[in-house]
Amino acid sequence: MKKLKPDYDVIIVGSGAGAGPVIYELSRSGFRVLVLEKGPWYRTAEFRKDELVATRRDVYTPNLKDEFHVLSFEDETGTPVSRSTFEMGWSFWNGNMVGGSSNLMSGYFQRMKPVDFRLLSTYGEIPGANVVDWPIGYEDLEPYYTRVETAVGISGRVVDHRFQEPRSTPQFPYPPLKENIVSQFIDRAAVQLGYEVIPTPRAILSRDEADRKACYYSNYCGSYGCASDAKGSSRVAFIRDALKTGNLTVVTNAHVFFLETDGNYKLKAARFITPDGKTHRIEGKIFVVAAQAVESIRLLLLSKNPEFHNGLANNNGLVGKNILFSSGGIGSGDFYLDEYDEETARAIMQPGVFVNRTLQSFYELEDPGNGHKIKGGLVDFLFEHANPVPKAIKQKWDGDRLLFGAELKQRIKHYFTRVRKLKFEIFTDWLPHDGSFVRLSDRKDYRGFPVADIHINGHPAQLKPARIIARKTEALFREMGLKNIQSFVDHTPPSNLQAGGIRFGNDPRTSVLNKWCQAHEVENLFVTDGSFMPTGGSVPYTWTIYANSFRVADYIKKEFKPS
Repeated sequence: MKKLKPDYDVIIVGSGAGAGPVIYELSRSGFRVLVLEKGPWYRTAEFRKDELVATRRDVYTPNLKDEFHVLSFEDETGTPVSRSTFEMGWSFWNGNMVGGSSNLMSGYFQRMKPVDFRLLSTYGEIPGANVVDWPIGYEDLEPYYTRVETAVGISGRVVDHRFQEPRSTPQFPYPPLKENIVSQFIDRAAVQLGYEVIPTPRAILSRDEADRKACYYSNYCGSYGCASDAKGSSRVAFIRDALKTGNLTVVTNAHVFFLETDGNYKLKAARFITPDGKTHRIEGKIFVVAAQAVESIRLLLLSKNPEFHNGLANNNGLVGKNILFSSGGIGSGDFYLDEYDEETARAIMQPGVFVNRTLQSFYELEDPGNGHKIKGGLVDFLFEHANPVPKAIKQKWDGDRLLFGAELKQRIKHYFTRVRKLKFEIFTDWLPHDGSFVRLSDRKDYRGFPVADIHINGHPAQLKPARIIARKTEALFREMGLKNIQSFVDHTPPSNLQAGGIRFGNDPRTSVLNKWCQAHEVENLFVTDGSFMPTGGSVPYTWTIYANSFRVADYIKKEFKPS
């Protein structure tokens, strides 16, 4: 490990989307910044399109045998279940490396809309749910959404539609990425049904910019690191330039397990452990936690001391409560190429280029039961992932009959060459409630630290809008002539979309952080990953996390001075 200074102006735990803008802004403003990153530092040249590395092995994430989480939920009979992610084979890690999971994202970027900041005021209470308004409004975050567009590099085309959020600029800074002919099919079907479908903004460069190259349409994006730096990861968009200031130090493979206070309700030091088993202690003036929601919660709960018997900044007992994921569902339909002329079939099968369409017509819905307005969501469209192994494995069954030999080979060949699956993903609000939270488990990882016990039960009311939207999206697929149309809506949370659990608000009795993501009880502690969010909106979180991180960085620069 490199030799460290005795103390730093700012110590940041994590280096993903919640950390990147803070690292960038404070380093450029003269603050001496230390980043403690749990994972290694992969360079761009190391991100190859290797399916075994990216999706079949624990390379970018910890081995679940050594470092697992516990998942607690009720099964279909209502029986409580509590199992480790190692036992289930279901990882809740999302990228332990410099830049975090932003290296591996697909880059679907949507802004939250004004209504997302005012769910309680707009739609009223939902029995059993802990929905609240945000302490800030869309107008507070809009300038930072705009800043992210340029800093990260968002490609797309702004079009007017009923749920278009207000913008201070007319267009995205980069033109849209190349699209498959299927995008035109979606557009035509939407017109027939009266749906509003818009181009999807992506945090992927469509043209070269400085030392970043444009997307080269590899056909492998989500779950893979980008070999051209087109993808707007925290590593590429922020950390690389922050290093040039000379004010940034990054320590990799540094697992922070405790944050130490000074006896006067201020943070003084971070303790971390390195792969050789040695523990280290480093002092700082300001601390920023951005380790993704579950692990940020775990760190605060682990940091118990005489001032904070329940965990750091947790004297009100709210750390870990109201964890959020993204609710919604998935669906799919198949193009049978034998039903198209060869030129159209080749265009449908063109690899690499994107679908990049979002259905926005149902961001607000009418409850069929009482006619009241309820919050809806959006739908993103994408092709089945190009990974060949899972695509091939799915072909081994013909109903209940197991295929093998020549028959299986022929089926695999046909599926890979004469069928293409189009998928849709529904994003609706995961409702915060008392049954969705994170606490420390009595089970421990290989280092002896208690792991996070994640309670992933969903609120029953959150399924209603997803089911409505699924039916309407299936209608779009039928209009397009797709076959084998199906959809699935349930409470299974997507492990890569984590938020909440350290929510911000104006009242210290009902929130952990103030509106600047500064702990009510610890004035030099900030939390800037998605855990600050009291509600998540019906969009992927990353753009909002980036924008809020810029906002918090501006506040820190105003209220604190570098040494």
